[in-house]
Amino acid sequence: IIFYEDNNFSGHHFECCNDCEDLLSQLNCCNSIKVESGCFMIYEKPHYSGNQYYLKRGEYPDFHHWMGVNESVSSCRYIPTLYERIEFGGQVMDLVDDCPCVMDRFHINDIFSCNVTNGNWLFYEHPNYRGRMYLIRPGEYKRFSEWGGRSARVGSIKRIMDY
Repeated sequence: IIFYEDNNFSGHHFECCNDCEDLLSQLNCCNSIKVESGCFMIYEKPHYSGNQYYLKRGEYPDFHHWMGVNESVSSCRYIPTLYERIEFGGQVMDLVDDCPCVMDRFHINDIFSCNVTNGNWLFYEHPNYRGRMYLIRPGEYKRFSEWGGRSARVGSIKRIMDY
């Protein structure tokens, strides 16, 4: 994701490929954004607070394009992407926060591949964070066996927070 101080992708810019809790240490303001790959949640205030906006791959030449109230963007989080099939195929699901029941949220029982650029996550075999668990670190997992899974069954997912 690239943040620009001026409209239409001009002026001073800052490129980020993972979570950033204080963009204002790099920029004075943010009037346009390009998301070159993946999905991000952007926040009006530092430390992931205030109004938040979901951005997927695309260009946002001014804050109206991301439905912002103003150009105030102060932090961002990368959103891991989950896939229904091996090698990043099938239904695509973005995960923003903890998911106590994958079936309730995404209407599937199996996750065959995923792409995580930042943060650590735990995949649990059963809903409500029960059963066999797998640590998912940043990386591309083309099939469940690459994260050590015995099957593609994922019942719940929890983000491991750094404090």
